Amino acid sequence: MKAHIIKIGNSKGIRLPKKLLDFYSLKEGSEIEIEETRDGIFLKPLSSGHQLTWEEAYCQMAAESAEAEEWSDWDRVSGDGITD
Repeated sequence: MKAHIIKIGNSKGIRLPKKLLDFYSLKEGSEIEIEETRDGIFLKPLSSGHQLTWEEAYCQMAAESAEAEEWSDWDRVSGDGITD
């Protein structure tokens, strides 16, 4: 999804598509968190009226579980045969 930088008075802003505003229940005055990451800028709604559907919740839990499993292998072998 693309957005353009626009002039707002003496400042600049980003106009978000209606689809995103509706999905995250954002309206004028809503607060978002802006975070700089290695890959770019991350925008996160601070208070969202959007509740996950069962499918979205399942996908999120599955992704978190998969990430935990990746590290559980590391925990098992991290000390095997390595000494100072």
